[in-house]
Amino acid sequence: GEGFSLPVVSKVEVVDVNIELTETARAALSASMSGDEDTHVLLISAQSGGCSGYMYDMAIVEEPENNGFQKIFFDGIRIFIHNKDSTMLNGIRVDYKDSLMGGGFQIENPNASKSCGCGQSFS
Repeated sequence: GEGFSLPVVSKVEVVDVNIELTETARAALSASMSGDEDTHVLLISAQSGGCSGYMYDMAIVEEPENNGFQKIFFDGIRIFIHNKDSTMLNGIRVDYKDSLMGGGFQIENPNASKSCGCGQSFS
């Protein structure tokens, strides 16, 4: 008879992530973490949404217990990127801009086919 089929979940491609963290981004992160470097990490992920299809999400969180993360170390700062985001976030450059228009962290992504001017969204 007629039935329905569930979508096939394909295996997520995982690559070893390499990222660049500028000196200004390191300084801003150190100031933001202020003493929590031992218990907290910077989690960078790609979320659906934004003006170009995906948005970057950066959050300082307590170290997750899940083993599905790649861990990158910069002078005592620990950055976690989930394996599911590894292909989209490999090669990113994290910078911190301080401007009158309201600075903040910006990500340059060589994998993005299109990105917006705000540095927060890509496709």
